[in-house]
Amino acid sequence: MASALFSIVKKIIRKGSLKLTLASGETHMIGDGSGETVAVRLADQQAEDAIARDPTLKLGEMYMEGRFILEQGDIYEFLSLVKQNTTNEIFDLRMAALLIGRIAWQQIKSRSPINRNKYNVAHHYDLSAKLFDLFLDEDWQYSCAYFVPPGISLDEAQVAKKRHITAKLLVEPGQRVLEIGSGWGGMGLYLAEANPGLDFTGITLSEEQLKVSRDRAAKRGLSDRVRFELQDYRYLTGKKFDRIVSVGMFEHVGIGDYGKFFKKVSELLDDNGVMVLHSIARPKPSFATNAFIEKYIFPGGYIPSVGETTPPLEKAGLLVKDVEILPMHYAHTLRHWRNRFVARKAEAVALYDEKFFRMWEFYLAGSEMGFRWDELFIMQIQISKNQFAVPDNRNYIAEREAKLREFEATRAPLEKVAF
Repeated sequence: MASALFSIVKKIIRKGSLKLTLASGETHMIGDGSGETVAVRLADQQAEDAIARDPTLKLGEMYMEGRFILEQGDIYEFLSLVKQNTTNEIFDLRMAALLIGRIAWQQIKSRSPINRNKYNVAHHYDLSAKLFDLFLDEDWQYSCAYFVPPGISLDEAQVAKKRHITAKLLVEPGQRVLEIGSGWGGMGLYLAEANPGLDFTGITLSEEQLKVSRDRAAKRGLSDRVRFELQDYRYLTGKKFDRIVSVGMFEHVGIGDYGKFFKKVSELLDDNGVMVLHSIARPKPSFATNAFIEKYIFPGGYIPSVGETTPPLEKAGLLVKDVEILPMHYAHTLRHWRNRFVARKAEAVALYDEKFFRMWEFYLAGSEMGFRWDELFIMQIQISKNQFAVPDNRNYIAEREAKLREFEATRAPLEKVAF
């Protein structure tokens, strides 16, 4: 009987060179023979059939389980070969039904009144801190870096990201600043040290991140004006803030809650305030998250398009003052992360196991592939309530970045993150 997987792969791979060894031992060379050969082997018939039925989910699962085996090249090179030959075609009615079912289910879940935010965050961010120490920069920035100028190191690019966002925030000393999704505290510490007297509040749903952030603030003598709280943004009340920043958190809000998110931002932002929203985005709506990412990495997450983001923002009475698209910076960031992670494979396996290592390798490779070949990008949206809250030109960004570089030259070195 003809292999269903072989039939699909033949349709996909037209350019490049793929050596496919089926579970039966039968080997096929597929493609036009150009480029470096990627060689894969299926360990058993069940794995081969599973991938043929549901490649979006089962390819990653079979790779995790060691049943989809790379004999030449790595998982990124395989995914890149596939992506350069296809644009997410659906090959039969069963795949179409799976996709429609996943879209429907994720849309329903995103609008459910049950708040699963803390569970979803804990699934990923409450993993061992030692895991993140394997691949992040010295400040533990777990979001897209800013490689300007090109070719700088990951550490330099993460500082450049904080500098760029801070410049757009137009922060002044003594202001009240809120960060929604404060990570391990690096953005808040940068803002506070760059602006004397600044009063900073960072909120997170990760207990592990909270511990690290508070420890870092204490060690740098900032606990009197830098506070980190275990807090869901939806229930935050009280004082208004002059500035609000959110970096890499909006992807976890869920498409059903965009209206609630921006309504809360409008409630918390001062009438003369400014917000900068930094998020992964896509060129058009997808309606659902990749099945592997949803199940294993970021449950409840969704990558929006710019067009899905701005209507609820405007409905909340907020103004879009500036939009910047950063198209390839996350691909560069993920390449650094994946190379660092793979280089420390033995430590990752010792923390968890081989299956976990392959799961994260697949996640990092697939994410990088998405930015290189699926046209994902970073959007930075500057938001205010009135048209006079920001200058009428963008010259201030470079001017403020120049001053921030002077601050960085005198800033005390970062201590190693405690875990």
